[in-house]
Amino acid sequence: MSHLSSRFSLGLRLLAAAAVLVCSTAQADDYADVNQLLRTGKLTEAQAKVDMYLTLKPRDPQMRFLKSAVQTAANQPSDAITTLTALTQEYPELPEPYNNLAVLYAGQGDFDKARTALEMAVRINPNYATAYENLGDVYAKLASQSYGKSLQLNASNPQASQKVAALKNLLAPAAKTK
Repeated sequence: MSHLSSRFSLGLRLLAAAAVLVCSTAQADDYADVNQLLRTGKLTEAQAKVDMYLTLKPRDPQMRFLKSAVQTAANQPSDAITTLTALTQEYPELPEPYNNLAVLYAGQGDFDKARTALEMAVRINPNYATAYENLGDVYAKLASQSYGKSLQLNASNPQASQKVAALKNLLAPAAKTK
């Protein structure tokens, strides 16, 4: 998993690969190749490999999931949202596309859509720890927005000020230690 801390400071996690499907050795090699290209930042090559694979097997959910990861890494969030949305419609039993949709929505500041997507992910898989963590981050961000609005309406509210400060501290990216 990789962190999107630079794009979204809540630290929502984006899966780099879906390991939910059993696949043949040839397919596994294709998935591994795309993952390796993605990890090494060779996004054009990764996209070409994904596209070639999907011309032969256009409904393959795992490769389509990887396609969304490539699109996300290539800073194409609208395309990734389209890919993931199609996956949720065709394979509603998979929680990972919902989690990654939430990451993209949150990155765009649409925390209500992110919340809805994450709630679906945990409904599908109640043991999905990453989605629960992401959902907590989204709830915290929504709470921060509500307290901020409270302060706009009543700037002298000390409780709201304290809560905003506490949430800013909670949501701040963790300092890297050496």
